[in-house]
Amino acid sequence: MSVETNPKTTPRFGRRRLSIARVITEVSGPALCAVTGLLVVAIRNAGSGAGAAWGGFAALFVAGIPMGYIAKGVKAGKWSDHHVADRTKRAVPLLIALASVAVCAAVLAAVDAPQELVALVLAMLAGLAAVLTITHWWKVSIHAAVAGGLLGIFVVLFGPWALLGLPLLAAVAWSRTVLDAHTWPQVIVGALLGAAVAAAVFPPLR
Repeated sequence: MSVETNPKTTPRFGRRRLSIARVITEVSGPALCAVTGLLVVAIRNAGSGAGAAWGGFAALFVAGIPMGYIAKGVKAGKWSDHHVADRTKRAVPLLIALASVAVCAAVLAAVDAPQELVALVLAMLAGLAAVLTITHWWKVSIHAAVAGGLLGIFVVLFGPWALLGLPLLAAVAWSRTVLDAHTWPQVIVGALLGAAVAAAVFPPLR
């Protein structure tokens, strides 16, 4: 008598599942999501050429400097990987990111950059501050928070059609739980936090 094996429990299915989760986690990284939002808003306000320049400048401070600092820390052995999996070690890189984004917002405001771009950077600053505060006690998902914030920004900019991106946000949350980086409450709270901050900060400042 043979026993039918559930394909979802086979090692092959498990490896494929993990591989898909890793790909989603990497392509939806906070830095990439942030750069996407910056470029969309900058180009929307200043055209393809000038917009890309504004977006690239902001991306240097919002994503480039923080990720460069993290990469240097990984190389020095401070952190296990570029996701900084250990919650207790996230405070310093988050503070560096917070300072870098704050400088970016100040410079953009001083040089009369597109108002929507300044508003977006300020929303990112508020989101970082919220994540930093919660991370002191609990490992809220930064992936989900940034992805949720990006979706919230797109809803403000493009209306309800942007909600078609909800399955993508769900995929990001799923990938973080499959990789055991977070629990479902941590990704759900992260996504809701990011969206709430975006909805509260971006519209009145744009």
